[in-house]
Amino acid sequence: MSVSSAGAQQQTADIDERVAALLAQMTLAEKIGQMTQRNASFGNPVDYLGDRLRSGRLGSILNLADADVVNELQRIAVEESRLGIPLLVGRDVIHGFGTIMPLPIGQAASFNPDVARDGARVAAREAASAGINWTFAPMIDISRDPRWGRIAESYGEDPYLTGVMGAATIEGFQGDDLATPGTIAACAKHFAGYGAAEAGRDYSATYIPENELRNVHLRPFKAAADAGAATFMTSFSDVNGVPATANDFLLRKVLRDEWGYEGFVVSDWDSIRQLQTHGLTENDRESAFQAVTAGVHMEMEGDAYFNHLESLLTDGEIDIAAIDTAVRRILRLKFELGLFDNPYTDRAALPAIGNEDALAIAKRAALESVVMLQNKNAVLPLDAQQLKSVAVIGPLADKPYEQLGTWVFDGDPTLSVTPLSAIQQFAGTDLTVRYVEAMRNSRSRVGPGFDEAVAAAAASDAALLFLGEESILSGEAHSRADIGLPGDQVELVRRIRETGKPVVAVILAGRPLTLANIIDEVDAILFAWHPGTMGGPAIADLLFGVASPSGKLPATFPRMVGQVPIYYAHGNTGKPPTAETATLIDDIEEGASQTSVGNVAYHLDAGFKPLFPFGYGLSYTEFRYDNIALSANGIEPGDRVVISADVTNAGEIAAEEVVQLYVRDLAGSITRPVRELKGFRRVGLAPGQTVRIEFELHTDDLAFYGRNMQLAAEPGSFHVWIGGSSEADLQASFRIDKSR
Repeated sequence: MSVSSAGAQQQTADIDERVAALLAQMTLAEKIGQMTQRNASFGNPVDYLGDRLRSGRLGSILNLADADVVNELQRIAVEESRLGIPLLVGRDVIHGFGTIMPLPIGQAASFNPDVARDGARVAAREAASAGINWTFAPMIDISRDPRWGRIAESYGEDPYLTGVMGAATIEGFQGDDLATPGTIAACAKHFAGYGAAEAGRDYSATYIPENELRNVHLRPFKAAADAGAATFMTSFSDVNGVPATANDFLLRKVLRDEWGYEGFVVSDWDSIRQLQTHGLTENDRESAFQAVTAGVHMEMEGDAYFNHLESLLTDGEIDIAAIDTAVRRILRLKFELGLFDNPYTDRAALPAIGNEDALAIAKRAALESVVMLQNKNAVLPLDAQQLKSVAVIGPLADKPYEQLGTWVFDGDPTLSVTPLSAIQQFAGTDLTVRYVEAMRNSRSRVGPGFDEAVAAAAASDAALLFLGEESILSGEAHSRADIGLPGDQVELVRRIRETGKPVVAVILAGRPLTLANIIDEVDAILFAWHPGTMGGPAIADLLFGVASPSGKLPATFPRMVGQVPIYYAHGNTGKPPTAETATLIDDIEEGASQTSVGNVAYHLDAGFKPLFPFGYGLSYTEFRYDNIALSANGIEPGDRVVISADVTNAGEIAAEEVVQLYVRDLAGSITRPVRELKGFRRVGLAPGQTVRIEFELHTDDLAFYGRNMQLAAEPGSFHVWIGGSSEADLQASFRIDKSR
């Protein structure tokens, strides 16, 4: 046993001893108080929460980001209550605090866990300076429906990528020791299945077969538990008829019994009382019973526990052990955070918000998150030496707040560097920049600004259109049925196209959008998501070739919304489509027979392929993949296989590529996806350079929950691919043989 692990075990034992000693002194009212969290975002919280703190009837607050007020509340809790138990102070610190990183969906496009880890570390330090010690992030719901507004908060459609990025985010928030100043507790949310909401409508019911729940939606949460996430949060949604906040299958059978998770579980906002709204219970008392027996340890902004746990215990409907388990876990986190030893915030001991390092991390994150979707005739990068002028047009070119994206309660728009300002700075006096907003916001209609924009484009050597959706159009409760460019943006694109000048679309959005109606109207597309504080300089560097785009899509882009849900890891079906068997609607001959269009799985008016697939993203160079090889053609359970291939930068520009590994299990006790991401690596290559990339797969990496709901890798044949997207074609095969 190492010294460090021995020390950690001793620290855990010491904390457990302190928790037990404190728990033994607590009254029932004080225990229930620890299980209660209240909103502190209005007025002076000292006035309306002070008495609760003095009586030991409050364990946590949320939505307060003022170190002075937090310190006063902590002082009351520690110095004026009987047992002096400090507060957990929660806040939605989703993709930054004052300095804002790209949206999580944008961070996922980097395929770089360092981006998530470093960004979370900046956010933790800035949030801690405001008195916050607990964040409700990361959100690791699998999101396969871009209509759902909260896809912006997610890491996309893939369980493996989501698990890697979520774990890195947790590491960034929590560091190596939660008691270290500048670290905060993470909360993996929403457990579970929230991203599968029907029709992409937030809060709607989800119906997920247990195999899919385990093989897809629960995998990132297992990764979060393994990464040491301090807390979990339940989902708002109904999961197969039982709302997650009362779902003992999820909270007891899976989380506690199977995974052995020892952190605590908090409800989402008022979701315990909402069990009655769902129709599961008749009143708040029943709701409190359902939640506490399922394993919810703290109630967020509700009073069902506060009002009813005592009578439930007195009447013998619940056991004191359920309450003690909850309180023990809550107290343990407070000790791990070092709050009993130092409950107060010292702002001077933490880095300033928006410091140089934070801005550098934000710019790197933005650079790596932008995905180039199209580049006809190599229009990009722009050659500043050849151009005399550019037109910068659109509603999102110079909006410091909008580029931050959703969930930025504390984001400072004065720190934002917009694309317009960054382009102007890059241009200096050598390049004329003509700016026309054209549309007041992304939802505006045709107006006088359109004519002004056309004139600016006609007078310039190239037109840069900054399009997309405002931050308020994505996020919680901001679902959309039509995920095209809102307002009259498409008309703006068409009018600029008529000038005959090169047209580059830079799209800022919180979700994948349907872009089929502009793809032929523009020469190049950079998809920048909502890129955060330093989005402008990152976009300018990419436009003018200071850096090459390297982001890859973490979610599939449909051609039209009717294809949704469309994702790469789908089943093959018994009638898979091909280019030869899928006839499009305009190609059907008049009077054709029913069978002439092919009996396969596709849409007559959209085909069977997305507009852009998962993992896709272009560069200013070309990458070539060759010479795939396996360390063995057959392995047994418990063995490993190494898959390798050469990756060559075949162009003339140094750039980074995200090398991706995909696997297909050709036959199983349940049907398996046509491809699954099993590894990725970001690598930088000089022009002409070749590197050999290796991925190692253990048979455990190929395990899934089969027909018997047991996790195992089954014997059989597998295909593997290495390449630059989920449509990689460099392929090899191997087998898992039965044990001898």
